[in-house]
Amino acid sequence: MQPLNDRLEGKQIARLLALLVFIVAIHRAHADESGVSFWLPGTFGSFAALRGDPGWSLPLTYYHSSVNDDAGSDLLLITPTYVLPAPIMGAQATVALGTRLGRVEAASGGERDSRSGVGDLYPTLLLKTNNGVHNYMSYTMVGVPAGAYQASRLANLGTNHWSLDGGGGYTYWNDKTGREFSAVLGLTYNFRNPDTDYRNGLSSHVDWAASQTFSPHSYLGVVGYFYYQLAGDSGTDNKSKVSAIGPQAGWFFKRGEQRWSVNLKGYFEFGARNRPDGWNAWLTLAMPL
Repeated sequence: MQPLNDRLEGKQIARLLALLVFIVAIHRAHADESGVSFWLPGTFGSFAALRGDPGWSLPLTYYHSSVNDDAGSDLLLITPTYVLPAPIMGAQATVALGTRLGRVEAASGGERDSRSGVGDLYPTLLLKTNNGVHNYMSYTMVGVPAGAYQASRLANLGTNHWSLDGGGGYTYWNDKTGREFSAVLGLTYNFRNPDTDYRNGLSSHVDWAASQTFSPHSYLGVVGYFYYQLAGDSGTDNKSKVSAIGPQAGWFFKRGEQRWSVNLKGYFEFGARNRPDGWNAWLTLAMPL
């Protein structure tokens, strides 16, 4: 028979998932320029709010997306990360600088375009705290328009506008039962694109994940996200939304005295409005340096 504490923990995680669905459902979903947002849904996943080991690490992610009009992308996401050894205001501080490079394809009205290059820069600050099985995180991310962009192109790796994103996250992690649940809620404010005089509306996003470890070295679970605009683009009522759910698997392994990790996750999108939908997959290797 399953222990009572395990059954109660499972019910608590199920209630948290149900609450997230309800919170998103009560908001009217709201579109982004060319259907491309600053925020890449699925950026956060399992163990999002857990503190890391002090020092440098290099997460590398291969990202593949495919949308219903036969467009998509193949990108390498590179995010050098440094965890500060000393706390700031009682929290563990982490700084990171992300970018992406690769190839994107876009289609609209019978026209197609593709482009290879480097995307924008994403400096990020995270603050994490811990209280037993409960872990908390706040973050701030800036979108710096440094990527390949031309207003006349359908396919671009850069957004050509500044963005400011911030939010908070929570991770429940019980190392005795191997159960984990994470959710991160964020808001994005977009500045105007000077080449098109277009500004994406205020948007919100929730990335969530749940997993169960089956050994000290592996886990399986489910991931998902909700993306919805709270305000229309450039003062209009043009808004977008999309949701997604899918499986994930992860592994931990050692190289010398350092612990590396691999995570594979996939998202199948549904409920899209004013935004292309399809599926995407992420393969991440996190390496301490």
